[in-house]
Amino acid sequence: MLNTMSPNQRLILAVVLSFVFFVGYTAIFPPEPAAVEANATTQSTQTVATSAKNMPDAAINHEVAVDEQLVASDSSDLVLLESEKFSMTIDTLGRIASKVLKDEKYNNKENVHSEMVGQVGTKPLYIRFADKAMNEESLRTPYTTSVREATVKEGAPVVVTMQQKLSNQTVTKKMTVYADGHYDLEVSLSNDTRYFVYLGQHVKRKGQMMMAVHGAMVYHGDGLTDIVADEDAEGRQVFTDVHLTSSFDQYFATIIYGLDSQRAVTIDRDREGDPIVYIDGSKSLAFSGYIGPKDYKVLKSIDPVLTNAIEYGWFTFAAAPLFKVLSWLHGIFGNWGWAIIALTLLIRAVLFPLTYKGMLSMQKMKDVAPKIKEIQAKHKGDPQRMNAAVMETYKKEGANPLGGCLPMLLQIPVFFAIYRVLLNAVELQGAEWILWVNDLSRMDPYYILPVLMGATMFYQQHITPNNFTDPMQEKIFKYLPVIFTFFFVTFPSGLVLYWFVNNIFSILQQMIVNKQFAAQKAAKALNDSKKPEGK
Repeated sequence: MLNTMSPNQRLILAVVLSFVFFVGYTAIFPPEPAAVEANATTQSTQTVATSAKNMPDAAINHEVAVDEQLVASDSSDLVLLESEKFSMTIDTLGRIASKVLKDEKYNNKENVHSEMVGQVGTKPLYIRFADKAMNEESLRTPYTTSVREATVKEGAPVVVTMQQKLSNQTVTKKMTVYADGHYDLEVSLSNDTRYFVYLGQHVKRKGQMMMAVHGAMVYHGDGLTDIVADEDAEGRQVFTDVHLTSSFDQYFATIIYGLDSQRAVTIDRDREGDPIVYIDGSKSLAFSGYIGPKDYKVLKSIDPVLTNAIEYGWFTFAAAPLFKVLSWLHGIFGNWGWAIIALTLLIRAVLFPLTYKGMLSMQKMKDVAPKIKEIQAKHKGDPQRMNAAVMETYKKEGANPLGGCLPMLLQIPVFFAIYRVLLNAVELQGAEWILWVNDLSRMDPYYILPVLMGATMFYQQHITPNNFTDPMQEKIFKYLPVIFTFFFVTFPSGLVLYWFVNNIFSILQQMIVNKQFAAQKAAKALNDSKKPEGK
């Protein structure tokens, strides 16, 4: 069957089937997360012994004893900080043990506030000493604090000073927490010794969408980004001149930034194969951090460098500008749904010359298809003569087999770029559009948008010319709208809205092209009928 397909048909089939397989496999067999996001009420009572057991085996060339635990206190809670946007606790090891977002738009599917710090894995700001004896003592010695409870308000950050007194060392952490979710940290030691400060690992959440990478990243040097996805960490990597390092999932991130250029940042591997990040300490160390949603405006207002924590993978070159345009349109319409529609129209307008040329080429290919079929039947036993006759017919009729293919190829990066934008935009969480669509980051609860998307895709196929010579090929393409509808059911409403509106604009454009092409054919037939016979 493939031997009878034109290059255009083979390319389209390969792209579509690859996309369908990629979507289908991920939708049917999603990766199982290592742990479920926990309710904030249980997170605050976590014991130090639990996290100590989840330290990496070979990190910084020393092992972690299984029985390490803090026995000096009945509770691991040391500091509780409340603000309008979040609630944060610091435990007796001086780590950020919990940070809960209070904004309901970030609630999980069970309508529970989102927790930014996982129950397992390393926690932000944990200090490990390279000296084994000192490290074991530090695990059993609680910090003291200048503040037990406080409220963080806009324009009134809270300063918390914590101290840990060991036999031959005193560790002081001075932490300034701001209402927008970021903090400044100063660490000082009484005696110079080697130690490491951990970034902390992100929460393992259910329902991660395909192509939504989660893991650790380092943004360093002249705009270089290194990403290690969860379960893909292979060995130790050390970086310097680091502008920020992040442990992230689809919408949220734990970030450390503001490091001096000589500071070493290491990505290591934990027991599960997930990346674990820590930075080299010194007698005096200062940096800043952020734990929360990857909201572009919030990150930019804190420090423009933080916007680099929003990653789009290979399509960053196209996705980053598209998001800025989408954000600008949101500023005009005040609604992310209408902004998506406006962006779709804008993209269609920019790509109009390419799509228009492709549609005309497909019309010509449809007209010449019967002649090609006759040539294939006539020269069935002579492929060389058949190919020569086919190419001569294409040239005579002004048809280009690749004319409809190349415009489609150029649109593929745009599609994946907008896919990544709509998939990673935390701004869509809790964002309403109209009527039943009250969260563009989640699937349509009534399946209306996926059905409309499938229906418009079917109609678009119906009015789009094709030059199928094999009935089986035609049947396969006819079933694609059904397949796409099935897979798009679980996609975020914002992404389905984009595809649905894009189909509508494609239908309108195809109808215009069909009408123009029919008029041209009629005019040509009229001119040919007026020509004298023999000329």
